[in-house]
Formats: sequence, structure tokens, C-alpha cells
Amino acid sequence: MRLRRERTKEKESNDRTWFWQQRRYVVALLAFFGFFNVYALRVNLSVAVVAMTEPVETKLDNGTVVMLPEFDWDSKTKGLILSSFFYGYLVTQLPGGWLAAKIGGNRVFAIGIGATSLLTLLTPPLAYTSTALLIAVRVIEGLFEGATYPCIHAVWSRWAPAEERARLATFAFSGSYAGTVVSMPVCSLLAAYTGWPGIFYVFGILGLVWTMIWWLVVKESPEKDTLVTPAELKYIQDSRGSQIDGSKIRHPWRAMLTSGPVWAIVVAHFSENWGFYTLLTFLPTYMKDVFLFDTSQTGWLSAVPYLAMAVVLQVAGHLADWLLRRGLLSRTNVRKLFNCGAFLCQTVFMVAAAYSTSVIWCVVFLTIAVGLGGFAWSGFSVNHLDIAAPHASVLMGLSNTVATLPGIISPPLAGAIVTNNTAEQWRIVFFISSAIYLFGAIVYGILCSGERQPWVSQTPSPAAGYENSAMDYSSEM
Repeated sequence: MRLRRERTKEKESNDRTWFWQQRRYVVALLAFFGFFNVYALRVNLSVAVVAMTEPVETKLDNGTVVMLPEFDWDSKTKGLILSSFFYGYLVTQLPGGWLAAKIGGNRVFAIGIGATSLLTLLTPPLAYTSTALLIAVRVIEGLFEGATYPCIHAVWSRWAPAEERARLATFAFSGSYAGTVVSMPVCSLLAAYTGWPGIFYVFGILGLVWTMIWWLVVKESPEKDTLVTPAELKYIQDSRGSQIDGSKIRHPWRAMLTSGPVWAIVVAHFSENWGFYTLLTFLPTYMKDVFLFDTSQTGWLSAVPYLAMAVVLQVAGHLADWLLRRGLLSRTNVRKLFNCGAFLCQTVFMVAAAYSTSVIWCVVFLTIAVGLGGFAWSGFSVNHLDIAAPHASVLMGLSNTVATLPGIISPPLAGAIVTNNTAEQWRIVFFISSAIYLFGAIVYGILCSGERQPWVSQTPSPAAGYENSAMDYSSEM
């Protein structure tokens, strides 16, 4: 109790300082914009492909003007192009998590987004050259982006106090949905006013600007950041516990791969991503097929569910940490309540959306379904840090590897099902997502744990291997 009171006083002292004076919040804010770029760079093709395959006025050699698409792709080809990103994304999850634990998540995060941004700038000329080159560049983009989610847990394992894991992690992750919200309508506007290549040029440049800022500002750990105050450093170290030098971490692979709580996270991550990737990839097309919306409208309407997700993530993260801080529920029960409750609700509202005959009700149901996923992210997405903080980046790499499979399977599957662009065929796609949400809720409810696992080895004394000039002078708490 005495230790808890001391930590509470330290936190209250930290809370009284300005936002930019608390370096962990600066890291969280820049991570938010990092994930903003991650999803803006990922979702751009989902909107661009609609514009790329829309009929446009074309003058033939004989002078006749006809309406022809710039790229004559059928639904299966579009599904292959949209899923190609995930073939690369799948490969680098575990290596990215391992590398982040060794050399620092901050560096891997910057390299992943920076390289993807550069490749995005090359997308239009490669698309004009051949469909094969377009697919190839998307695969390579996936290779670089694959490391981003695992490596951010390496950052949080060093920067996040135990009492703030959910809010810091979910705030950063909410950048993904903010990026989706902004990029979908902006991509629609860019396609309408500058042509679809403008989509890739604008977001590629923004990604490179962010990469430079992150590289200069964010350090591997608070011990290596000379701008962190002694008060904040002590608060993080006392709450976070001791750290082990990244180069000395040894991962207990057998224990991790046979752990029930680990597989609870893996299944939950897979289930959430199935529904998310299905909608992320095909929602603009669905709006066009079923409700006859044009390109400029699909981007705006498709963004609404992700706006809800971005907002709910903030609420869920703070609520989860508040329940833990007040001792109202155990860490395990908080994770189960948020994750399983969200999945069960998503099951219901995805079915409701499938039977909607009005665009308004369809958007309402999808907004609720996607938005409630914010509670799930306060369950499984921070659970890696609960059960094994030193190995969190590798565990995120494992869960995100499996959770990438929906991005590979779902678009071609939807393309094979939706051959005539009818509401009945799209309904099957929604039913599959609902069933997978239900499966994830059951497995996570049975196997989840929020406690440090016995196979996590003890680490050396606090701040082992680190020095920080901020500790050379005293500071008022």
C-alpha cells in the first residue's frame, strides 16, 4: 500500500506538468501519427482502385470517344492486388519483433514507415508499367510495414508505466483508425481533383516527413532520453520494473508457443483483424455495388466506422486503466470483459448490417460494430505486456503474423464470393466475419490471463545497462 501511495504521488506530480514536458506522452503522440501514416499508406489503394477501374472518357485511334476503365481488372484481380500487401506484411512480423527487442523498437518503427513511404511514391509509375510491378511494390511495402506493430511493443515495454499501458498503447493504436478516417475521404477528393496518382504522392511525402521527426525525437528508452525529467524517469522505472539489456534477451520459444494465454491473444487478434480487414479493403466497393455510391462519396461514408473506432479506443483505454487503478476488477477480468464483450456485440451488429436495406442503417450498424472493436483493443492488444513484457514485441509479432492471414485470405475470398455485385453475395461476406468474431470471444474467454506468466525469467536490477544525465541532479516531486 505504501508503495502504491508513493507511485500515486509521483503520478500526480507528473500530471501537473505540461504535456510536452512528459516524454512518454510525446512518444505516444508521435506513435499516434506514426500509425496514422501506417494506415494511410495501407488504405490508399482501397480507394484508388475504385478510381483506377471506373470508366473514363477515352479517345480511340479512329477518333471515337468511348467510356473505358483505365485498368480493366475483374474482381479476382482486384482482390489479388488488394491482398498483395499482406503477403509481405506476414513475413516480417516475428523478425521485426525480434529485431526491435535487440536494437530498439524506435529505430525499426521509423525504418518501416519511412521505407513504405518512399515505395508509395513509386507506386503510380509502376502501376502504369504493369500489374505485376504494382503487386510487387505492394508486397515490398508489406515487408517494411510488417515490423511496425511488433516493434511498438518494444517501445512500450520501456516507456509505459504499468498503470498506463492501456491508455498509452490504445492512444497510439488509435492513430491507425484516425489515419483511415482522414485518408479515405482525402483519397476520394484527391482522386476526383488531382487524379488517383495524387493519392500516393501526398501520403508518401507525409510519411517521409514523419519519419524524420520520429528519428530525431524518440529514443529507445527513457534512460537514453536526456530531456526526460528525473521525476518522470523515476515514476516510469518504479512502475515498469526492471529492464534487461535488449542484446541479452533470450526468448523461451517452447513455453511461449505452448502457452494458453498467448494463444488467446493470437486468436483474438486474428478475429478482430478478419472483420477489420474485410471492411477496410472492400467497404468502398460494397458501398458502390449495393447502394450505388460514386467514388467521391464512398470515401466519406467508409470513413465513419473508423472515426467511431478512434474515439472508442480513447475511452476504452482510460476506462480499462481506471478499473485497474481502482481495483474494481482484476487485470484478467478487465481484459476478458473488454475483449469478449466487444466481440459478442460485433457478431450481432455485423449480421444486422448484412440485412440492412437502407444505407443509413447499414452505416449505423457498421459504425457500431467497428467502433466497439476499440474495447477489444484494450483487451488483447495490451495483453502481451501483461503476461510477458520483456517478450512483448516478439509476442506481438507472433499474434500479428497470424492476424495478417485475414488480409491475405479475406480479399480474394470476398472477390470469389461477390461475382455479381449483389447484396445477397455481400451478405455471405458479413456472415463469415460474424462467425469469426464469435469464435474469438469463446477462445479468449476460456484461455485469457492478465498476469505475468511463470516462464518469464526475472530481470536484473532497474535500468541495467543504462545511464541518463537527467539523474545527475535532483528534482522536486
